[in-house]
Amino acid sequence: MVELGYTCLLIGFVVSAYSLVISLVGKIIEDERLIKSGENGVLGVGLLVSLASLALIYAFIKDNFQIEYVASYSSRHLPLFYKISAFWAGQAGSLLFWEWLLIIFASIVVFTNRGKNRQFIPYVVSILMFVSMFLLSVLVFISNPFAKLTFTPPDGRGLNPLLRNIGMVFHPPTLFLGYVGFAIPFAFILSALLASEWENDWLRQIRLWSIFSWFFLGIGNLLGAIWAYVELGWGGYWAWDPVENASFMPWLLGTAFLHSLMGQEKRGMFKTWNLILILLTFIFTIFGTFIVRSGVLQSVHAFAKSPLLGGFFLGFILVIIIFSSLVGIFKREMLKSEVAIESFVSREASFLLNNLIFLVSTFAILWGTIFPLFTQFFTKQQVTVGAPFFNQVNIPIFLVLLFLTGLCPLLAW
Repeated sequence: MVELGYTCLLIGFVVSAYSLVISLVGKIIEDERLIKSGENGVLGVGLLVSLASLALIYAFIKDNFQIEYVASYSSRHLPLFYKISAFWAGQAGSLLFWEWLLIIFASIVVFTNRGKNRQFIPYVVSILMFVSMFLLSVLVFISNPFAKLTFTPPDGRGLNPLLRNIGMVFHPPTLFLGYVGFAIPFAFILSALLASEWENDWLRQIRLWSIFSWFFLGIGNLLGAIWAYVELGWGGYWAWDPVENASFMPWLLGTAFLHSLMGQEKRGMFKTWNLILILLTFIFTIFGTFIVRSGVLQSVHAFAKSPLLGGFFLGFILVIIIFSSLVGIFKREMLKSEVAIESFVSREASFLLNNLIFLVSTFAILWGTIFPLFTQFFTKQQVTVGAPFFNQVNIPIFLVLLFLTGLCPLLAW
């Protein structure tokens, strides 16, 4: 099973690269056979990653402690549902779970768009396969979940006592569903710009994906808050921990994106806003993973410090930002609104104010989260800011948001 799992990941990496390239080539020369081949590549990677994931789950169930990851997070006396949830308990397994969800979602996109949106689906496939290739490169070359020990221990270490909670079964999967789901609207919007097909026909599809992702990311945050209250004894559900903030910020941006998307559907407005918001939402889902896995910030949630892995994620974030910004600049004519805001007392104006409020809140939280990095750079010591800072900054912002929540339904377009 060890050899099978790693081989599937390695072949999946190669097929992801093939699917990325062949989809672009097929689009450039307008060859539907090549485009179909790229889409089949997505399904092929889905099968390979599924086999690798099931192989790792099987290794946990069968107590295969020859695999270092299994020996680190499982034991013979661990209940079955904890053995299965140990799949995403550590760094390598959670990354494999992320890739598994991503390729399942990509396969759903390919399957549901067989007869529509053909003008830009090759770009969607290429973007999603680029993300898949990145994750698989990490799994194959840096954080291999199938790495073997030089000996086979009689038993494993088992789960950390803090992870032996029902929250371990539900919190990470729901959070990952939200994280991964936002890759789909990101790929759609960027692909529509690349193909110069900025029509509203596909907006309903990405709105459904966005609602799905937003819902599960919100549920994941709530379950995490309950878990923290039960296990950590913080005296509350939220402590503004860096990793808590990392999952909360994309939820705020995703909420703004959902509102802004309605403005584009109804009035042809906020196109630039939608590009910026979905880019930021997707980037912040990656940024959250960077914080958890790089060890740059101290957190009760963080994995072991891994500068190489953190550098990989940081480089990936920079590539996404640069590429998306260039697409937005070159396609800026397509991003112009079809109508202007005619009144400050209108639903359009309230959506604009809504976007600004969510952005201000997000970047206030971001500043408080990364402040220790700046203090360490200049003073060689990490100086953290606590809950009082976040409460003092965000409570007034959220009160304004609460006021808008009651006011907006009363306003007309």
